[in-house]
Amino acid sequence: MHGLKQALLQIWRLAYPYYTTREVTTVRLWPLPAVQMQERWVALTMAALVIGIEFAQVAINVRLSYFNRDWFNAIQGKDATAFWSLLFSVFCLWAAVYVASAIIQYVIQSFLRIRWRAWMTRHYVDRWLGNDTHYRMGFSGAQADNPDQRIADDIDQFTQTTQTLTISFLSAVSNLVSFSVILWNISAAFTVPGTDWHVPGFLVWGALIYSALVTWITHRIGRALVGLNFQQQRREADFRFSLARLREYGEQVALLGGARAEKVALAERFGALIQNFYAIVDRRKKLAAFTVSYQQVNVVIPYILVAPYYFAGQIPLGVMTQTAGAFSRVESTMSFFITFYVTLADYKAQVDRLTTFDAAMGRADALAAESALSVVPAGGASLHLKGLALDLPDGRRIAEAPDLAFRPGETTLLTGPSGSGKSTLFRAIAGIWPFGEGSVTTPEGARLMLLPQRPYLPMGTLRAAATYPEPAGRHDDAAIRAALEAARLPHLAGRLDEEAPWAQALSLGEQQRLAIARALLARPDWLFLDEATAALDEPTEAALYRMLRQELPDTTLVSIGHRSTLTAFHDRRIDMTRREDGRYVPTELVATVPAQ
Repeated sequence: MHGLKQALLQIWRLAYPYYTTREVTTVRLWPLPAVQMQERWVALTMAALVIGIEFAQVAINVRLSYFNRDWFNAIQGKDATAFWSLLFSVFCLWAAVYVASAIIQYVIQSFLRIRWRAWMTRHYVDRWLGNDTHYRMGFSGAQADNPDQRIADDIDQFTQTTQTLTISFLSAVSNLVSFSVILWNISAAFTVPGTDWHVPGFLVWGALIYSALVTWITHRIGRALVGLNFQQQRREADFRFSLARLREYGEQVALLGGARAEKVALAERFGALIQNFYAIVDRRKKLAAFTVSYQQVNVVIPYILVAPYYFAGQIPLGVMTQTAGAFSRVESTMSFFITFYVTLADYKAQVDRLTTFDAAMGRADALAAESALSVVPAGGASLHLKGLALDLPDGRRIAEAPDLAFRPGETTLLTGPSGSGKSTLFRAIAGIWPFGEGSVTTPEGARLMLLPQRPYLPMGTLRAAATYPEPAGRHDDAAIRAALEAARLPHLAGRLDEEAPWAQALSLGEQQRLAIARALLARPDWLFLDEATAALDEPTEAALYRMLRQELPDTTLVSIGHRSTLTAFHDRRIDMTRREDGRYVPTELVATVPAQ
């Protein structure tokens, strides 16, 4: 019972935000003009209509059950007039209404589902990408594998299954109440077959006991499916991610001759997937053996229970068929759990995955909120680090910068051994590193841009890749071509509207030069280059640094690099020096005369 309560609470927490949101949206209902209203009222209105139609359909089924009784009585009495009259005046009319209502319900339900999915997707994407949560989730320690699948697949399945199960459950409850009344009234005077024992509503109690028994057996057989389905979704996503990663790093794998190693790794992941799938098949086989047997027996059970009363002359044929139909309805609604058991097992896995994703984002947000590192704008012109201490995720301290200032217009080169905290220092300045303490003070209104060693190239056109993260239409073609030519990529200047997997189509050196072109277009006040030219030959690197100083005279460059040739292109050099306690501190070295 506790598990059911917890599951319902999880579902409530996932669904509640959409149906209470105060976001304003535009609604168009032909031929009426467009109106603006809160999204929650759109959602609640559509949900109420879907539920109302479902209840109306239950009422139609109740009416048709009486049609069924009268129709079979007419057949038994060989009353042709009543037979045809009931067929055309009752059945055809209500069947047409039922069909029309089902179509309308489907359309409304589909619109509700896509609006709900769109809202949840936007909400999760905003939260995942907002405040750099997607980056910090890697340090939070929470279980949140394959966030792409959780946003793309699990949200879609959650909204669809929640709708299906909710409507089906409400329909089951409505059918249970409506047809239990019919069944109770019909069997009010029945006695237990073969005895004189009178049990009011005998058939209702029979349906209840029968359904409770098969529900308990079904749960005992199939409860392991929840965990198995969760693992299956996870292993499917892991295998798909491995294939996507292999495609991304195809050149590196080919150069290293790693095809055999990749085959082994893929075989292991797919083997785990297959093994879990067989476990699901084994469990579903046992469940299917019981449920299919139950469904076959269920066809004759109501007739077996009602037959003694018919043969005894207590009820006519029409009442017998109505009773059997009502019993089937009552029993099937009580067996809701059995009918949707596999769906419920899949659904619980979806809910668990979205819940753990929520928890992981919450943990990442808490990590940022609890961080003692702060990045704040101030009125000065310099970028100042005060009392800065940088830690690794495991708590070990790697670097300290008690008092360090980067002055505007003064190009600075940051050097030091690998692992000394240079890149971590840049991450702290960018405001994304959560481990450590101290403050970073940036000039008020200054625009900072950081170029990593391996640039990110989004899917789409070269234009979008060149202007990222700004919109592709922010810069005209002439400006983009000029930036590409200045970054020594003239062969790409005529391919702005070409779509390609640029991360694979371009060499790392070309990707780094494309990132330089981005900086030329963005023209930031401060440009941090984290080994952003390490893949280039020295003459090209030197030419690009000279070009940056010429094209961006108002931009302050701060670089991380290992090549001694970089010293000539910077006014100042700071080296991360190791102290006796193993921590690194920035140490000012002798200034150099920058190359012209």
